[in-house]
Parts: sequence; C-alpha cells; structure tokens
Amino acid sequence: MSPTTLQIIAAVFFAAAIAHTFSTQYFERLAHTRPAHAGLWHLLGEVEVVFGFWAALLIVAMTATDGLAPALDYLDTRNFTEALFVFAIMVIAASKPVLYAAQSCVYGVTRALRLPGSVGLYFTILTITPLLGSLITEPAAMTLAALILRDRIFAPWISTRLKYATLGVLLVNVSIGGTLTHFAAPPVLMVATQWDWNTDFMLHTFGWKAALAVAINAAAATALFHRQLAAMPIAQPKASLRMPRPMIAIHLALLAGVVVCSHHPAAFIGLLLFFLGIAHAYSHYQDRLILREAMLVSFFLAGLVVLGGQQQWWLQPLLMEMSSDAVFIGATALTAVTDNAALTYLGSLVEGLTPEFKYMLVAGAVTGGGLTIIANAPNPAGIALLRGHFQDGQVAPLKLLMAALGPTLVAAAAFYFL
Repeated sequence: MSPTTLQIIAAVFFAAAIAHTFSTQYFERLAHTRPAHAGLWHLLGEVEVVFGFWAALLIVAMTATDGLAPALDYLDTRNFTEALFVFAIMVIAASKPVLYAAQSCVYGVTRALRLPGSVGLYFTILTITPLLGSLITEPAAMTLAALILRDRIFAPWISTRLKYATLGVLLVNVSIGGTLTHFAAPPVLMVATQWDWNTDFMLHTFGWKAALAVAINAAAATALFHRQLAAMPIAQPKASLRMPRPMIAIHLALLAGVVVCSHHPAAFIGLLLFFLGIAHAYSHYQDRLILREAMLVSFFLAGLVVLGGQQQWWLQPLLMEMSSDAVFIGATALTAVTDNAALTYLGSLVEGLTPEFKYMLVAGAVTGGGLTIIANAPNPAGIALLRGHFQDGQVAPLKLLMAALGPTLVAAAAFYFL
C-alpha cells in the first residue's frame, strides 16, 4: 500500500514525537540557560505535552493540505474514551478516602509479613497494588501505587538507582498485573470482545503467569535494595488520615462505577462531576485533587490517539508478516515506541488469526508495557506523580529503559515458556 503525503507527514511527526520524549531533559536545561523563553522550554520539557504538541502540528498540517473540514472530521472519528477514562479514574483513585483504603490494605499485608523497616511495605506495593489493577483497572492501580511510593518510600536520601529500579518494576508489573481479567488492561480490552476472551480465559491463560512474574520482579527488587529498605523506618499513617467508613464507601462506589462505565464517557464523566461535588462539600476529607496531573496524562493519550491513527499503513503490515514466535518479540519491541493497546487493536482488525498468534500478540504487548513512558497508557500517570523525586524533575528515558529490561525479561519468560 502506497502511503499518502499526509500519512508520510504523520509518520515523520510520530518519529519526531518519540525522539522528543527522549530529549525532554535538553529542553529543561534550556529553560535554565535561556530564561527569556523559560516558559516555552519548560512546556516542551513536559513529557506529557509531547504527543499533544506533535498531534496539534499534525492537525495544522492536515488543515493546510486537505482543509479545515477534513481535519475536524478526522478528530471527530478518533476515539478519546481511554484518555477521558484515565483522567476520571486518576482523579478519583488519588482522592484521600480511596488512598486511605488502599494504604490500609497495603499496611495490613505489610504487618502480616513482619519484615524489618520498609522492606515489607516496598514488596507489598510492588505486588498487591499491580495485581489490584485487574479489578480497579491499571490506571487506578498505577495512580495508587505511585502515590504510596511517593509518600512512603521515595525519601530524599534514597539512591537514584533505587528510584529507577522501583519505577521500572512498577511499570512492568502494572502492565502485566492487569491481565487477570478481561476489562482492566487496555491491550486486552481492545481485543476481548472481538476474540471472545472473558475473565475465566484470562485468568487461566495469562493471569497466573502474570502473578508469578509480578512476585518475582518485586522480590528481586526487594532483595537487591534490602539494606536501604531495612534502614528506612516504616512511615505509619497519621491519625489525621482517619476516614469515616461511609465516606470511604461512597468513594469506592464512585471508583467502581467509573470502572463499570469505562466504555461510556457520558456516564463516567457524570460520575466524576458527582465526585467533584462531594469532594467540594466535604473538602476537610480531601487533599489537593490531582487535576493538573490527570489532565496532562489525558492530553498525552489524546495526542497519541491523534498521531497513532495515521500509523496503520506501516504498523499493521509489519506486525502481520510475523510468525507467532516472531510476533511476541516484535510486539514487545514495538510496544516501546507505540502504545501497546494500539498494537493489539490493529491485530483485532485482522481475520483468521490463530489462537497462538493472538496469545503471542497480547503477551508481547503487555510484556513490553514498562519499557518507555508511551508503552502503556497508565505509565504517564505514574511518572507524572513520581518525577518530582528525580533529578531536575525529569525521568531519563534511557535510564528507565535500562531499569525495566530485567523485569521485562522475567515477564517474557513467564508468558513464553510457561
């Protein structure tokens, strides 16, 4: 298939956006060395802004080549449900009552482990929370895990190596931890209806392998940094964090409602607005809502949808020419440079795929979901909440890639050999 001029432009912009995500630290340095335009450089240094910025340029190019009406028609045909859903789930999942409930669960498991310092807490965060993603969805699990890590583990004095290793394990474990059900992980959600995959199928085909890999990754990271974690006193929840049970129940019900209505923006946005009303009425039970962080992540995903919609001409043939074994490796690698849900969605459009090919495609997509910020939809959420603890407030993409390689190989071995 011969690409159109617009498709070639979109592919160039897509490549530029990927290069931009690996260059955000350069723009942050420009903000310090050239203060006259510091605002612009800070804007271009925001990872979450990158794809939205290049998507806007694509719409400008589309308007210049085809006219305003086709550009607007293209936007109208894009599905922004996932971007809106992530915004809603992040805001509610990061609310004080939900975080209190999650912390209570995590601390309960931690006390049962009876490990020194913050060792048990660290292990629990990296295992229980990602697996909870199969129930509350991956974006919610990522938000909760990142918030607990930010407040309880990421002290100023811990090593940079521990921070990157933790982030790498978290991203990989959340990517694979949502595969115990058919509705929580975006790559699975894209194909579940088309391929008739239900929760029973996911649990027996993917789930137990994912749970094993999650536990191994968390145990390896805990063992590697055992001394630092053992020396870190466990930060107990303050008495001021006590929440009335009805308040917790209402927030958890709203969170569950957003999850159940995840395919219906009118419904879950309505629930979000209802939540905002409750949060305002009972503001003494809330911390600052993470509206800015959630909005940036949604902007990132929306930009990815706009740019990704013009990449099918090269991505689908590349994917479909592979054998079942090759598609596992190919999907894992391609996930690093494009959202893994986009890969599985393209696969769902092809008729006649064997069950083995379908399994390998989805397994590869979730395996590579922790390699980069754009590999999995929840990744920007976790990075947005934790990046303030990294140098210059930025997560270095290459360091993240190296930190995620080990956990990715463990996940690959679990899905391929078991």
